[in-house]
Amino acid sequence: EPGWKWSQHVGPVVGTPRCVVEHVGMVVSGVATVEFEDGRIIELTPGNLFYVPPVPHDSWVVGDEPYVSLHFLGAQEYARK
Repeated sequence: EPGWKWSQHVGPVVGTPRCVVEHVGMVVSGVATVEFEDGRIIELTPGNLFYVPPVPHDSWVVGDEPYVSLHFLGAQEYARK
């Protein structure tokens, strides 16, 4: 949803400030940003196929439209302690 950020809404639940799960997926709608610890940033937009490696990263929804993506890899480990 708009305003969602991994480090604020998921991180405290799993006890870490950044996600370390590998993600492979496709963006259906909305826009999200992924930021890695080294400062690299990728923007995920509708129609994009994406790969996020299993290194510490944060992500957040950009704008007022809900972000929807299909995850082909990583969903089984997402948001687990």
